[in-house]
Amino acid sequence: MDYHFDEPVDRKNTDSIKWDAAEADVLPMWVADMDFKAAPAIVEALQNRVAHGVFGYTQTPQRFYDAIVSWWHKRHGFTLQPHWLLPVTGVIPALSATIQALTAPGDKILVQPPVYNHFFMSISNSGRQVVENPLHFQGGHYQIAFDDLEAKAADPAVTLLLLSNPHNPVGRVWTAEELRRIGDICARHGVVVVSDEIHSDLVFGNHKHTPFASLEQEHSLRTVTISSPSKTFNLAGLQVAYLFSEREDFRKRIQEVFNTREMALLTPFAIEALIAAYEQGDDWLEALKTYLTGNLAHLTAFCATHLPHIAVVPLQATYLVWLDCRAVITSTAAFADKLRRQEKLWLNPGTLYGQAGEGFLRINIACPRSLLNDGLSRLVRGFRLADQP
Repeated sequence: MDYHFDEPVDRKNTDSIKWDAAEADVLPMWVADMDFKAAPAIVEALQNRVAHGVFGYTQTPQRFYDAIVSWWHKRHGFTLQPHWLLPVTGVIPALSATIQALTAPGDKILVQPPVYNHFFMSISNSGRQVVENPLHFQGGHYQIAFDDLEAKAADPAVTLLLLSNPHNPVGRVWTAEELRRIGDICARHGVVVVSDEIHSDLVFGNHKHTPFASLEQEHSLRTVTISSPSKTFNLAGLQVAYLFSEREDFRKRIQEVFNTREMALLTPFAIEALIAAYEQGDDWLEALKTYLTGNLAHLTAFCATHLPHIAVVPLQATYLVWLDCRAVITSTAAFADKLRRQEKLWLNPGTLYGQAGEGFLRINIACPRSLLNDGLSRLVRGFRLADQP
């Protein structure tokens, strides 16, 4: 079936944060939000729910939990139990609630920069301290600095690690062995692992996502997993996510935070969208991954020809490409600002994800190829002006 990923969708004047938060002539390729229409099954499910005409308080039905359980078994070979699940309106609220439930004010929390910027915010907003275990970048590839992780996890004040799995923004799919080493270190020092697996369905080539919770019980009993269909199926505006943990005491403590923070129930539209996505979205997702693979190949070939000084960091997962621009720019934030002002191209500077991102840019390739070509042309012009005031 043709899902028309090549057809541009006019998203301006729809109150889109991506498209309406800047000047009308700016091409936004910054936030992790795809420019494709949702899978037809999702649209149909929402239309059917709207046609009912009554939108009162809604409980989360058993079929919501069953859809999640089935999806993880089908896509990742992992069997979780329905009672392990807690629905929530988003990954960020889930992150913050988990931090507040499982740590104390003033505790130290590990992150592995360059990493999702909201990790830093969720930690500081919760009154905890950030401890960085920067990834090691060598030979064009990112690796975990295990010796540094061991040393920092040994601090008794460090109680939790926020893991990006797969990693945003560098696009790494952590292997089972890498995750096991993380788990071993954290188990030795009593550190809980919170695994953000929102990008787990967008893994390419021969790479395979390993749920952290699928590891041996010594690790699975020390973890909380947070995920959502919002990246996979472009549903961020519907505000639907979930977390799961084998540990009943973890779930109870997190649920208590949900209650005291009076966190909202899921809307009927969020519920129907997730069920439709997970029950009927496989074909659409496979077509999407094929299209994204083509976009990545196109970008890589374009950069090799027109931007040879830019290195495309190998992308194993996500639709967010990490560009190594260190050979030509010294201040990523200043260049990204100039790119937006002069070439009307909005990319995220690497420093948004910590100082370890200096010299890098993040570009979203989940768009029709015509938009990708437009963005790449603007990027070429931007680098020609890189040394000009």
